[in-house]
This record gives sequence, structure tokens and C-alpha cells, in this order.
Amino acid sequence: MTLKINPKNHIDRRTLLKGLSAVTAATIALPHAARAQNAKTIKIGVISPMTGPLSLFGDTDDYTTSKIMDLVKDGITVNGETYNIEILLRDAQSNPNKAAELAGDLILNDNVSLMLPASTTDINNPTADQCELYGVPCISSNSPWQAFVMPRGGAENPFTWTYHFFWGLEDVLGTFTGMWKSIDTNGKVGMLFPRNADGETWGNDEYGLPPAVREAGFEAIAPSMFEPRTNDFSAQISEFKANDCEIVGGITYVADLKTFITQCNQQNYKPKVVTVAAALLFPSGIEAMGELGEGMSSEVWWTPAFPYTSSLTGQTSREIADAWEEETGKQWTQPLGYAHALWEVILDTLKRSSDPQDREANREALAATDLETLVGNISFGDGPHPNVCKTPIFGGQWVEGEDYPFDLKIVDNSLYPDVLEPEADMKPLDWS
Repeated sequence: MTLKINPKNHIDRRTLLKGLSAVTAATIALPHAARAQNAKTIKIGVISPMTGPLSLFGDTDDYTTSKIMDLVKDGITVNGETYNIEILLRDAQSNPNKAAELAGDLILNDNVSLMLPASTTDINNPTADQCELYGVPCISSNSPWQAFVMPRGGAENPFTWTYHFFWGLEDVLGTFTGMWKSIDTNGKVGMLFPRNADGETWGNDEYGLPPAVREAGFEAIAPSMFEPRTNDFSAQISEFKANDCEIVGGITYVADLKTFITQCNQQNYKPKVVTVAAALLFPSGIEAMGELGEGMSSEVWWTPAFPYTSSLTGQTSREIADAWEEETGKQWTQPLGYAHALWEVILDTLKRSSDPQDREANREALAATDLETLVGNISFGDGPHPNVCKTPIFGGQWVEGEDYPFDLKIVDNSLYPDVLEPEADMKPLDWS
């Protein structure tokens, strides 16, 4: 493979990619000297939110892609024939319209054989829609399966080209309530949802969190959705206070949650529990809230404590996390495990394909996946939807850290007790 981001290849690749917000694309491969002579080339499209408000989800994609580049620098062998791998990495800038545009370009102009939208509903869905339209096999993750299926009209019908592995809203609800039940509260939950694709899915009154929260025995109070990047949560806080909500649940991103928590403190609204998806996944998100971050809780979909190993490298989850921390100087983050697992599925698919340059052959191989990965077994057909595979989820709480300001500890394993043991007991928030 060859690095084609810029003709001046002496520029540090990571530094260059971080500045891609004004650039539409980057193509990653290794120098010509490393290519297998006369080998065919397989092109793989990768679309990631490397910049913009969703960039924390894409933070590990460049790093992981570079690892895969090293792994396949001499190509891969399929049916006795060697193929070079060319990875076309694109920055969607956290914009769904941009993701759709880039996907169309990769399909029609670059002729990719496989597509990998890295994470989040705003990137996965528009990319997957383009893949369905033009007939390109696609594997995605890092958004609840309902967010992948329901908005795209797949509730009753399977997709032809697009596959997804992650947990579902029913699982995150089971995890949330598992944590909530361990704390003495009045059972009243204030629901916090943004007015975007994720908020519409998570806040849906038919299959989202509010009806499931009520069915679990809690009282759900769901005020109007907030506009992303708002600077005023007074309406939501006022309604939570009026209904004496001792729990806050829902989904937000980091900047919005920081504003919300700061205003809760200012307006003397101090719930016992704040369990929010997305924003509380990342160390930097917690650190942004300062002392108010301690005790916040969230879903956990990958951790160094996972008992799984990579089918590509044989590394354990702990070894993958340790390598990230040593090489980047940053604390491990949940998308790291899934960024790696996506490539496990991609390369396994190609190696089993009857013709890895043929989209139909790759689709058939992808559909037949049965692979042990860094996030567990990935196989399709037995999940809640023909194109979906569910993966483990746990409840976690941020506590004072040892090597970093905060550590994420598993406090609920009710859905997957055989996978991990709790690392700590859930505690109520201390607003003092």
C-alpha cells in the first residue's frame, strides 16, 4: 500500500490527518517498494468522523488504520493469489451529508470493494444507504442496532449489502436500569435527548428509551428535545426539578453535557445519578467537566478488561489498550476495541471471499461471517435483525483515577455476567 495523502510524504501522517477538516479525502497505502510485484489491488473505503463534534468517536481510526497498514504491507493471500490492500480514508467532518457524498465518490469513482463507515449514526446510515443503492458490501458499528435499522426502513425487511454489529437500546436500557436499581432513588428519570438522528432514535416513544424505562418500573419524564450545541438547558432542568427527577438518563455529546451539568449545578438541581450515553464514554469528556465528572455513569461497550483477543494479532484487549497509551500518550478509549474489530471482520471477509475484488462475492463472505474478535463473536442471522449481530454491554462509573484523572470502572454486568465481573460498586453523585 502507498501513502497518497500528500506528495510531500515527509510530513507526519497523524499531523496531516488532523488537519483534514478542509480536505475531502485521504488515501492510505504503503510505498510502491513494499507492494507485492504484479499483485492485484483491493480498495477499501473508510469514512470516519475525524473532525467535528463527533471526532472523539473517530479518534482511534487513524491509529488503527496505520496498524492494519503495517499488518498487510506485503498484501494478503486469497485462494493462493496475493492482493495488495489500498485503504481510502475519508473525513466526514461529523456531517451526514458529507458522509453520503464521500461514500458515493468512493463507490463510483474509486471502485471500492468494501466499505467501512467507522462509527456513529450520522456516519453509518448515510454511508450504508449509498452502499445499498449502488451494491457495495458494508460493515459498521458504534451505534445501537435500532439506529442502524429503523430510520432506514429495515424493521420488516433485511438489507442486501449492509451489516452492523453492536448492542441495542434494549441492552443499554437493561444496563442503565441495572445501575439505577443499585442506588436508592424515587425512580423518576429525566430524559435528555438532542434533536438529531440519535435523539430521535433514543427518544422514540415506540422503541426508544422512554417506553422501556417505564416498562422497567421507572417514571420517565421527557421534556422537549434540545438543539445540539445549545447554551441554555433551563427548560429541561426546570421540568426535571418540577418532577423531582433523581435520575437523568439519555444521550448527549460532550459539549452539550458539560453545559447541562454546569447549569444543573448553577440552578441547584443535583440528581443522584446521571447516566448518559455517548458523552460519558470518553476520558476527555469527563475531564472537561472537572470535578463534576466524578461519579458520572455510562454504558461500556469495550474495556481492557474484556477477555477477548484479536483474530489478527493475537493481542489481548489489555495489550491493545496498553499499546495505544504508550504510543499516543492518551488514556484508552472505548472506540479502540471496535475500530480494531471492524478490521478483523473486513480482512476475514476478504480472505474467505471467492473473489476479493468482486462486490457480490465479498457480500456473500461478509454475510457468512462467524469470527471471534476483540469485542466477542461476530456472526449474522441469529440477532434481532438479519443484518445485525449484538455484542456485550456493561454499566460503568467514572471514579478518581490512578494514572489518569478518572478511571472507568465496571459497576453492572447484569446482561453479560459470564463475560466480566464488576470492578466496583455504583455510588450516588456527590455534588459537594
